[in-house]
Amino acid sequence: MALFTKEEALKYHEDKRRGKLEVFSIKPCDTQKHLSMAYSPGVAEACRAIHADKEDSYRYTNRGNLVAVVSNGTAVLGLGNIGPEAAKPVMEGKGVLFKIFADIDVYDLNIDAATPDDVVNFCRVLGPTFGGINLEDIKAPECFEIERRLKEEMNIPVFHDDQHGTAIISAAGIINALEISGKKIEDIKIVVSGAGAAAIACSDLYVAMGVKRENIFMFDSRGLIHEGRDDLNDFKRHYAQDKDYGTLADVMNGADMFLGLSVKDAINAEMVKTMSENAIIFACANPDPEIPYPVVKDVRPDIIMGTGRSDFPNQVNNVLGFPFIFRGALDCRASIINEEMKIAAAQALADLAKEPVSEDICKAYGVDGLEYGIDYIIPKPLDPRVLTWLAPAVAKAAMDTGVASKQLDLDDYVKELEERMAASKARSKGVVESFGYDF
Repeated sequence: MALFTKEEALKYHEDKRRGKLEVFSIKPCDTQKHLSMAYSPGVAEACRAIHADKEDSYRYTNRGNLVAVVSNGTAVLGLGNIGPEAAKPVMEGKGVLFKIFADIDVYDLNIDAATPDDVVNFCRVLGPTFGGINLEDIKAPECFEIERRLKEEMNIPVFHDDQHGTAIISAAGIINALEISGKKIEDIKIVVSGAGAAAIACSDLYVAMGVKRENIFMFDSRGLIHEGRDDLNDFKRHYAQDKDYGTLADVMNGADMFLGLSVKDAINAEMVKTMSENAIIFACANPDPEIPYPVVKDVRPDIIMGTGRSDFPNQVNNVLGFPFIFRGALDCRASIINEEMKIAAAQALADLAKEPVSEDICKAYGVDGLEYGIDYIIPKPLDPRVLTWLAPAVAKAAMDTGVASKQLDLDDYVKELEERMAASKARSKGVVESFGYDF
């Protein structure tokens, strides 16, 4: 059942101040002295300092806490190629999530850029203003080239969340599901339905974690990806099997995991019955997964299942990743978000799922309790500990791999994060309440 009507959703976006974000001053500007320091002539002192040392842009401006969310609207989740204007509500929403979960400021930049060159050239010149760039809702395969080129050409973190968000959250689920089932990651057979940005990125991360590439069977709309096909781009070809092993139903037989990043009803109960004991199913199509959760549990209660939905256990939700990954990357001033940082985020999520969950969090989700097991292998997004577990883990991985230019004392950093979020929430609450919304 929907939690809201179409009219309520539109009112939410239109009422009072339109949209979901606002920019306001955080420094006083009430006197002539304030004004002269904020702009001319006092601003020249900050300009001179930065001209002498560009790194001081992180000291005297908001650059170190500012992320650009960039989209051309060519692959908006569930809506497709709707263009940059129609994508803007999503990007504003992304900005809201960055703020409420990690106190990161965002400018959403929805651009009329049709080619990879257009997107790359636009993003490249943003470097002096932003601490990081979150690419969003850009279609495959162009998104792969865009991210690769920007990571090579820029010295700030560039992260395409459509690829890596699902990869990191599902990887956390895999770590715990394999522990529960007693299986080893190097032995599992994975069937992937879908071959877009998220599917490729998930598979890449799983391989980095120890899955054998030859044990990944990836399907697109034309069937199994194999070497006998002549219609594959380079990204799909990387996961081509040596021959055609048959239909999705054929390959599901004996599979240890099914990853769905495709469409509703991609698999059925008969296929599920043939999977291995204690298999994993992550059916992430939204709003309707590749197979309904109750159908799976009816025929195979042993299966460890997650979906993209919040009304079933083990939600694979990207908000568990990007705010906290960027928080850690920004605070240690990482030049890139590398594979080690992604794996560290996944491991931190997996570890947090084993910790006791407070009564307040359980109440927020309408359950009596949450305990580590097949119905709870991924933490809940509203758990405030996600920030203090993930951001330090990401920062540590960045420092350990030599991509951080700032060294953090991780114990002090955890305390700083807690204090930061308390202050941010208090400020945001006051602003929202001042409008007197009735929803």
